Amino acid sequence: MKSLLTKEIVPPAVLEVVSGLQAGGFRAFLVGGCVRDMLRGQPPKDFDVASSARVEDVQKLFKKVIPTGVEHGTVTVVLRGQHVEVTTFRAEADYVDGRRPSKVVFHEDIEADLGRRDFTMNAIAWNPATGELVDPFGGQADLAARTVRCVRDAIERFSEDGLRPLRAVRFATVLDFTLEPATEAAIPRTLAIFRKVAAERVHQEFTKLLLAPKATMGLRLLASSGLLAQFMPEAAAAEFDAVGVAPKDEVIRMALLLLGQPQPREVMIRLKFPNRTAEDTAALVLRSDLPPPEATDAQLRRWLAKLDAARAPQLLSLHEARLTAPIGLRGRVEAILATNPPLTTRQLALDGKAIMAALGTGPSPAIGHATRHLLELVLDDPSLNTTEALQAALKGWIPPP
Repeated sequence: MKSLLTKEIVPPAVLEVVSGLQAGGFRAFLVGGCVRDMLRGQPPKDFDVASSARVEDVQKLFKKVIPTGVEHGTVTVVLRGQHVEVTTFRAEADYVDGRRPSKVVFHEDIEADLGRRDFTMNAIAWNPATGELVDPFGGQADLAARTVRCVRDAIERFSEDGLRPLRAVRFATVLDFTLEPATEAAIPRTLAIFRKVAAERVHQEFTKLLLAPKATMGLRLLASSGLLAQFMPEAAAAEFDAVGVAPKDEVIRMALLLLGQPQPREVMIRLKFPNRTAEDTAALVLRSDLPPPEATDAQLRRWLAKLDAARAPQLLSLHEARLTAPIGLRGRVEAILATNPPLTTRQLALDGKAIMAALGTGPSPAIGHATRHLLELVLDDPSLNTTEALQAALKGWIPPP
């Protein structure tokens, strides 16, 4: 794990904000995820600045400042066309509802600010101008040991914000770390606080875990800690191993977790997935059967027609992850799809008007029967999907009573 903790990786606008704060007589540090990522040798996605300067001080020091979260001591400095978030050192009073502090107390002490954070690896501050590194809770050591550990007492941290237990499991999963024993043991004892968390926040953390390479490990941690039962009890008996080897696709992985559930769409909506994702997942769950290994090409075409051919690759991936897909089935399906066979009535060479003309009749239930009859013919033999062949097939055809 080679550190990237160097000034060269920090954007010039961020360096200028830090220098500007220091020139004004204030302390300033990069904090949180950006420092953690640089210490891990990963380029940060964004850079957050913490400072002893109050909101009004920052507004005086820089020409353009957006008051993005003044009540929390946060403003955004716009410099060189970039947005740099600056937050005053703060400590938080008691959390009244397991989600947010009752009030925010501003500080001039960086260690007090770091002491309110969730995990030791996120409680490190670095001054890119001077090289000063503040790590009062052993975050560097925990990063080196690949351990997720709460700052100070885990039960207190999890009782302050009910989302933190899920974040702990998510970090362990995404980073391939382990949970420090006291941190892991605190999760079951704070589930009542977790239940207060909004579903939208749970969704954000869970989807990051779900798509991680070590998703199987994360799901097992969720199950063993009791977290999974709080927001998705339907997945209690799911095949976690299959999820971990499936493609990194929300639809496939959620379908694996919900196989056998009678109302998968409703579960997805409850978990705040988009409607389209919920519908696609439900389609895989409710139509998850595969044709037998000995299926003929005609049977495969009928299976594709019933499934909706566009879903076939995802369903095959689902069963391949479960090791239940017949050998060679994907190759056969791909070969059939490559020929673009007619699988729906919209693909027939005769439309409704042409069918009425061939039958010499107007609109009636017989047209629907004829359309389905023709589709069955071309599913058996796609070469029959021509105007002439389908017109011939309707000569002498008698609709059912």
